[in-house]
Amino acid sequence: MAKITRRNFLKTGLLGLAGAVGVTTFEHLQQKTYAAPNAHEGHDPHMEAHGPAGFIGEVDHERNGFNPTDILTDYDYGTVSTLENGQTLREYDFVALDKNIEVAPGIEFPAWTYNGRIPGPTIRATEGDRIRINFVNASAHPHTIHTHGIHTFEMDGVPNAGPGLIGTGESYTYEFDAEPFGVHLYHCHAFPLARHIAKGLYGAMIIDPKEGWPHADHELLMVMHGYDIDFDDENELYAVNGIPFHYQKHPIPINVGDKVRVFLINILEFDLINSFHLHANFFDYYPTGTSLTPSEYTDTIMQTQAQRGMLEFTYKYPGNFMFHAHNTEFAELGWTGNFNVQAEGAEEGADHE
Repeated sequence: MAKITRRNFLKTGLLGLAGAVGVTTFEHLQQKTYAAPNAHEGHDPHMEAHGPAGFIGEVDHERNGFNPTDILTDYDYGTVSTLENGQTLREYDFVALDKNIEVAPGIEFPAWTYNGRIPGPTIRATEGDRIRINFVNASAHPHTIHTHGIHTFEMDGVPNAGPGLIGTGESYTYEFDAEPFGVHLYHCHAFPLARHIAKGLYGAMIIDPKEGWPHADHELLMVMHGYDIDFDDENELYAVNGIPFHYQKHPIPINVGDKVRVFLINILEFDLINSFHLHANFFDYYPTGTSLTPSEYTDTIMQTQAQRGMLEFTYKYPGNFMFHAHNTEFAELGWTGNFNVQAEGAEEGADHE
């Protein structure tokens, strides 16, 4: 059958149904309408054709085992105890699992996951805490956990450090102090590295400063990534926190005047640059979140893979304001969403499961 590329998705308006786990091409195809998500009878078809792109229908979040709306704020502080030296210990259990994820209605992706979700759990700790990650590999492939931070060689999670690759049925405990404060990430570092990342083995690690961040009304995690559905080293879909178009279908509710802090991470594979653009507003940007002084005041920033940062902003006016990658192709293939900004005292009208 003809090769399906991300550009064909836009040209034909048809979506493929991914084949069985392990195959690298589509084995069968299902038609899926690619159109404005709010399209329905009675709307002007010309306006629908020129409205925002999206999928008709909804993925089964319950079957997936995670919901991108929850991932915005479900920080995992671990099981907390105190070591003999008085240091706070935060302990986490991670399991690598092979799991089919419905990434768009009717399209399943044979993912490799941490704890059955994309992205994996969001580790959150305070600078100076001890982090202990008990890792079990229940996947059919060898994996590791490599964290972006400061730690010993043995804890680096690469093939030649410590135990190296953790094979099927094996386990290992990664342990290190949480430093420096900022917005960080973790991912598998087994080779071929691009495939292990693209299949879903990544997540965020937020290290709070000892004195805490300045007050914010909302602290939201956004992990930017993509899906190579047919395994040709080219992404067909783009997303934040697992599911393309999710925050377009389910806008994020905030109020006028609320201070919003976004922890933004790019772990996109197969494309050199990703970006974030905020409509009708500007934000303070803190690269890597390792300084309390912003580097610039802007409405658009770029990140290459593993770059990350912190955005802070408030909205002056109510409305439904877009945020998206300022790369048209990425946005039209899933990397787009909305903030539903309510006037003070107004009831929240957004659908935010």
